[in-house]
Amino acid sequence: MNNILTATNNRSIQVINRRTKTLVILVLAVAILAGVTLIGATMNDNAYGANFILKNQGPSCQHLFGTDYMGRDMLSRTLKGLSTSVFIGLLAASVSAIMAVIFGITAASLGKVADNIVSMAVNLMTGVPHIILLMLISFICGRGVRGIVIAVALTHWPNLTRIIRAEVMQLRSSQFVKASAKMGKSKWWIARKHILPHVLSQFLVGLILLFPHAILHEASLTFLGFGLPLQMPAIGVILAESMKYLSMGMWWLAFFPGFALLVLILMFDAIGDNLKLLIDPYRAHE
Repeated sequence: MNNILTATNNRSIQVINRRTKTLVILVLAVAILAGVTLIGATMNDNAYGANFILKNQGPSCQHLFGTDYMGRDMLSRTLKGLSTSVFIGLLAASVSAIMAVIFGITAASLGKVADNIVSMAVNLMTGVPHIILLMLISFICGRGVRGIVIAVALTHWPNLTRIIRAEVMQLRSSQFVKASAKMGKSKWWIARKHILPHVLSQFLVGLILLFPHAILHEASLTFLGFGLPLQMPAIGVILAESMKYLSMGMWWLAFFPGFALLVLILMFDAIGDNLKLLIDPYRAHE
C-alpha cells in the first residue's frame, strides 16, 4: 500500500514539474520575443546609423556585435532586423492560418466538390518547389514587405489546412453535430457554432508554428534579392551584405545576426510545442 502511495505521489510530482517547466519555458520565450520586438520597434534610427570613424570594429564592450563597413552598430541593426522579421512573420502567418481554417472547414463541411477543389489547390501548392514559388510570387507582387507577406501567406496554408480538415472530419461524426443537422441547421451554422470553436486550438498552435517558417523564408527571400530593400535593416539584408566581407576576416557580420535569427526561430518552435502540450486535451493528463 505504501509503495502504491509513493508511486502515486512521485507521479503527481512528475506531472506538476513537467507542466510547470512547460509553462516557464512558454512565458520566458514570449517575454524575450516581446522584449526584442519592442526594443527594435521603438529604436531610434541614429542607433544603427553610419559612423565611418567606427567602421570594421570587432566585438567589444562598446559594440557587442561589432560594427560593419559603414560603422553601424551590428547589435542595433540585428535587433531592428529581428523586430522587422517578427512583424512580417506575424502578419503573413496570421493571413496564412486564417486561410487554412477557412479552406479546412470548407473542404470538410461543404461536400465532395468543395473537398476536391481544396485538395487540388493543396496539391498544386505543395507540388511546386517552395522557394521557387516564393520568389515568383514575391517578384510578381513587387517584392518589399507587401511582396513577402503575400508570398509567405499564399504558400504556407496547405499543411495546416490538411490538419484542420482531418479534425473537422472527425467532428462531423459527433452526436451533437448530427443532432444539429437533423434539427435543420445549415452547414454554415454548424460550422460556425460547433466546428469553429473546436478547431481554435489547432489554429492557435498552427499560427505560432507558422512563425518560424515565415521568418526564415522572409530572410531567405531577402538574402536572395527577392525581398526587402537594401536600405532596410533586415536580417536577410545584413547576411547578404556580410558575404562580401567574410574573406576579410569580419566573421561577426554574419555570425551574430545569423545566430540571433536561429535563436528567434527556436523560441517560436518552443512556444508552439509547449503551448500544444498545455492545451491539447489528449495530452493534458500526461
